[in-house]
Parts: sequence; structure tokens; C-alpha cells
Amino acid sequence: MTDEPSAGGSRRWFVVTVALILIAGLAFAVGRFSTFGTQGGAATPGTSSPEAGFSRDMQVHHAQAIEMAMEIYRKTDDSELRILAYDIATGQAGQRGQMYDWLVQWGLPQAGGPMMQWMEASEAGHAHGATSSEPMSDEEAHAAMGMASADEIAALEAATGQEADCRFLTLMIRHHEGAIPMAEALLELGSDGRALEVAEAIKNGQTAEIDAMRSIQDRLGCAA
Repeated sequence: MTDEPSAGGSRRWFVVTVALILIAGLAFAVGRFSTFGTQGGAATPGTSSPEAGFSRDMQVHHAQAIEMAMEIYRKTDDSELRILAYDIATGQAGQRGQMYDWLVQWGLPQAGGPMMQWMEASEAGHAHGATSSEPMSDEEAHAAMGMASADEIAALEAATGQEADCRFLTLMIRHHEGAIPMAEALLELGSDGRALEVAEAIKNGQTAEIDAMRSIQDRLGCAA
């Protein structure tokens, strides 16, 4: 089996990439035109609000998940894993577009403040080490959120076959396990209805995907 992608594989990769861009754009447009005037007079979240912090941090978190999912989608031979990777990539691309648009609608910058600091008042934040007295560096926050290091991403990109599949599953399970406390923190601290709905969807959806990935790990015989 050659490592060079076939012409058909290249076309498929191009089509999927375009699809992700369109999905993110559609989520942006739907969010913009369907949510104005739906807050019933509720206060707009401010730049230090849980909603703003969640939107910023989860966009960063989702971006890496999309990157890893598309990497394994491109090269895995396992049909179940390919479908799951596609679902992760497209679902998180759509959510990322929504969060970007929320910040635009709220008149807030896309970046601001130490990562995870918005979680400090929540139980999940305390468990992850988010405190006002000692804000985390971005690198520390990425690790606390279960994100892969640059070396781990490079190893995933270099791996092939079952090794790549198992590396991906290990990294993505940890990644999802880092996202769930973020969603729980917003559910505890937030008040914006749209953001709470997405946080609930992330919590439930990623919990189910963790179960699916562990099942695939067992089937493939991935080392613990």
C-alpha cells in the first residue's frame, strides 16, 4: 500500500474540506439571522463573562479536534472510524462557527484574558486548576483541556495504519474528556440560552463519542 494519496483520495479530501468551510459558514449565517431578538431583553454577555470565555476557549479546542479528525479521515482504512472522524470534524466546525458569531453579535473580541480563567468560579474549573490568583499560561491551559502537544500532533501525522488509528483514538478521547468540564462549567455559570444549549449538546455528544471511540479501541486491540 503506497503512502501517496490517489487522485480519487485527493478529490475526496478537497470535497470534504470545502464541505467543512460551507458548514462553518452556514452556522455563522444561521446564528446571525436566527438569534437576533431572541434573548427577551436579557443582558448581552460581557468580555469577562462565562459565555465569552467559553466561546473563545472552545473555538481553540475545537480547531485542534477538527485538525486531528481530518488527519485520520484522510488516511484511515477503518470505515467506522472514518465516519466518526467526519462527524467530529463537521459537527465541531459548525459549533465553532456559532461561537465565532456570538462574539461578533456581542461586540466582543475573539481573544481576551487568560484561557480557562472564566471557569474559576465553577467546580469544574477548580478541578482543572483554574484560579484567579495563578492564571495558567496557554500551554498549561491546553494541557488541562486535554489538548495534544505539538509532538503528539506530529506523531499522529507521521503514523499510518492501525498505529495512526490508535493514536488518534487516544488523543481524541483525552481531548473530549477536556471539553466536557468546560461545557459543565458554562452550564453552571452561564445564562445565555443559546450558549447553554450548545454546551449541553457538547457535553452529551462528546460523552457518546467517547463511548464509541472506546468501543473502536477495543475492536482494534489498541494498547491501553
